[in-house]
Amino acid sequence: MDPAGEKQNDPVKITRENITNHLVEYQLAMVGKTLLDTLSDDMWYFNMTMTQDKYEEFRKYAIKLIRKTFRCNKSRGESTFDWFNLQFGLRIKNK
Repeated sequence: MDPAGEKQNDPVKITRENITNHLVEYQLAMVGKTLLDTLSDDMWYFNMTMTQDKYEEFRKYAIKLIRKTFRCNKSRGESTFDWFNLQFGLRIKNK
């Protein structure tokens, strides 16, 4: 335990304030990259892609997490994910 009385290495609770960062990091981890990799690569958007299968897996995870975090219905969760994906999503490229 640390001085504040909390266990170390506990997973961070996903909240409305940090869900975007979590989803970006989760998506990058699915393709073996980190947020630091994007900072060191000016062309990261063109160099980092994911397959359709990985995208569907991420979409399913993200919508479930969005619905739980924002307590919304399936339609609103899908709509929120679509907006997230437009702004932060990796390109889909099947090799």
